[in-house]
Amino acid sequence: MTATSVAESTATRLRNEKAILEAAEQIFAQHGYRGASVQAIAEAAGLPKSNVLYYVGSKQKLYVTLLERMMARWNAMLDDISVDDDPAEVLEAFIRSKMQLTRDHPRGSRLFAAEVLGGAPFLQEYLRGELRDWVEARARVFEQWAERGLMDPVDPVWLIFLIWSSTQHYADFEAQVLGITDRTQLSEEDYQRITEFLCTVILKGCGVTARSQG
Repeated sequence: MTATSVAESTATRLRNEKAILEAAEQIFAQHGYRGASVQAIAEAAGLPKSNVLYYVGSKQKLYVTLLERMMARWNAMLDDISVDDDPAEVLEAFIRSKMQLTRDHPRGSRLFAAEVLGGAPFLQEYLRGELRDWVEARARVFEQWAERGLMDPVDPVWLIFLIWSSTQHYADFEAQVLGITDRTQLSEEDYQRITEFLCTVILKGCGVTARSQG
């Protein structure tokens, strides 16, 4: 196989995988895991069912991939933090990135919420393994910041839960937010105001000040 054909094959694979993931997120969000079918996902992606199975293996594997991808997107901002970082800068960046993802990927957020509300049957291994280890590692950094007097000694695990839930609320409970605020959708200005509010309140509760508020 020539270098050109390899490149074309790789590009085709990446394009098809992207189409499958986008279609699957839409179908799973609309119908849930049990109501979704590989055939429906294939039709939404514009691909044969056999191609979908070739690329993703199975309906369950595709579903779990979507859920884990959403968590990876949410938490990427904290992946490389260290005790030498500024907690105010890190926490503010985390909140801002989470709010941007809430705006850009609401279906992924709602899909994850539905899985957890259902008891997380497909995510137990991930939650009790990889994600637990990830949270514990970040919690140790937060505790070291508190020991150095860089932030108040708040419970780091509950802090992570708070940031997750407060930012994801605007996707998962969008109907509630729009109904109460009498809007058909949240504007860019709304998201900016929500983000500033969360940064101010959460960072103040941690005993630090966001650079944008300083």
